[in-house]
Amino acid sequence: MSVYTTEIASETITSDNPIHQRLLKAYVIAADKVHGNLLEVGCGEGRGIDWLTPKVGNYSAIDKIVSVVEKLKAKYPKGNIISGNIPPLPYPDDTFDCVVSFQVIEHIEDDHSFLKEISRVLKPNGFALISTPNRPMSLSRNPWHEREYTADELTSLAKKYFGSVDMKGISGNEKVMQYHERNRKSVNKIMRWDVFDLQHKLPASILRIPYEMLNRLNRNKLKEAADDLVASIKHEDYLLTDNAPSALDLFLIARK
Repeated sequence: MSVYTTEIASETITSDNPIHQRLLKAYVIAADKVHGNLLEVGCGEGRGIDWLTPKVGNYSAIDKIVSVVEKLKAKYPKGNIISGNIPPLPYPDDTFDCVVSFQVIEHIEDDHSFLKEISRVLKPNGFALISTPNRPMSLSRNPWHEREYTADELTSLAKKYFGSVDMKGISGNEKVMQYHERNRKSVNKIMRWDVFDLQHKLPASILRIPYEMLNRLNRNKLKEAADDLVASIKHEDYLLTDNAPSALDLFLIARK
């Protein structure tokens, strides 16, 4: 998968800004919590490394995109950044004080093994921070995702592998929700053409190209219609909330 798709929002493309800031918020929250020996599972293009590394003793990361990992290794030579498919995780038991994994679990076919592996590599009483889209707030099927979760579904799954689970969410202020509502209306206009509900019937591999084209077209239209709004949204406009069922993203805090 290309890094420069709508699925991995760019911090330099203005129309991606609301999504980039939404994804960045998880790292801002994590920066106040992480410590010691940290593992990031699915670091992507390194959106949050600069937020995390000053707060920990050691930063390790794994991601499947080899070309991106090579660039990150050159940029962050003190980090232990490797490429590999997950799960499993190529680390010994009880290795890390903290694990973060943001917008990854929805891409993993075996989500049980994914969480079990995260728990395994955590030290006793270590914790994991995991974010993922909140399915009831999604605007259409995302063919890049194996599945999405409700707050109750992810809580129930995580309780199988962690001693304690605290489900929170990432929501937005009035500015964010104004963008979300405009986005919803725009997506609904596009979805009206899908009279046979093909988005839920066709294989994901077939849907990815049209999804990418329409998603980019939609983001560009939203930018053109409200450029000031799109460009002005910052991570401060996204909020950590206890009301996970109504949040844009789920934010799970799971302790071993």
